[in-house]
Parts: sequence; C-alpha cells; structure tokens
Amino acid sequence: MEHDAGSLTGRALTSSAISATAHCLTGCAIGEILGMVLATWWGWGNLASIVLAIVLAFLFGYSLTMRPVLRAGVGFRRAVGVAFAADTVSITVMEIMDNAFILVVPGAIAAGLGDALFWWSLIVSLAVAFVITVPVNRILIARGRGHAVVHAYHHMSAP
Repeated sequence: MEHDAGSLTGRALTSSAISATAHCLTGCAIGEILGMVLATWWGWGNLASIVLAIVLAFLFGYSLTMRPVLRAGVGFRRAVGVAFAADTVSITVMEIMDNAFILVVPGAIAAGLGDALFWWSLIVSLAVAFVITVPVNRILIARGRGHAVVHAYHHMSAP
C-alpha cells in the first residue's frame, strides 16, 4: 500500500524520518570520511579538510538520492532538482552537527589517520548528527518536503 509521504503520522512518520536520515547519513558518511581521510593524508589544513569533507558529503548525498530517481526514468536535470529539494536541509543540518562535534572535541581536528581519536570522533560525530537530523526530517516529511519529495520516485520504474 503506497502512502503520500506528507500524510504520514505517528510511528509511520517517525519510521520514514529515520529511514530518510539513514539514507542521508550514508551519503554524508561516505563524503565526510573520504574527505577527512584524503585531506589528512595530503596534509591539508583544518579549513581545507572541513571544506573537502562537506563538498564530498553533499556530492555523495545528492548522488545516492538521484540514483532511484534516474532509474524511474526522470531526466538528469529534473533528478538534480529532486535531490536538491529532498536532501539539502537534511545534509546541511547533518554537516553542521558533525563538523561542530569534530571541532569541539579537543584534538580531533588535528588527529592523524593512525590516531584512535580521529576515528572515534568521526564516528561519534556522525551518530550525533543522525540523532539531531531525525526530528528535522520528521518535520520536513510531515509537511510534504525533504525526503517526501523523492518518495514517489522510489516506487517507479523506467518505461
């Protein structure tokens, strides 16, 4: 039974928000981890490291959202618009939270790849971002926005 994502309530709405946030977390985590690892490996400074991680988080987040939309037969330009509408707020909140966490943990931003603090702070930062972003996605989906925009494309297939 298909539901209009904007008409979900209660547990179904929360479940949808958790699913949307997990999806967003996947793209953000790939980009964030890859960005931090590359920047650290290349010896880049803190600001460059954060910028690269954020850019890659958005790139991977949008790309993962676009896949089912493109498979549904939607053109590339429209799929980009759907991804922007679906994920921009979620990725933005997630990136603010996980980068803020990294910055407030003493030594985390300067930790090297072989340092347990690097990995611990990165993983915990993503968990914190997930917890903060679920209610944001719940509000967006309840209003027919955010991930609700892409929901219809998950059940479609190309002609």
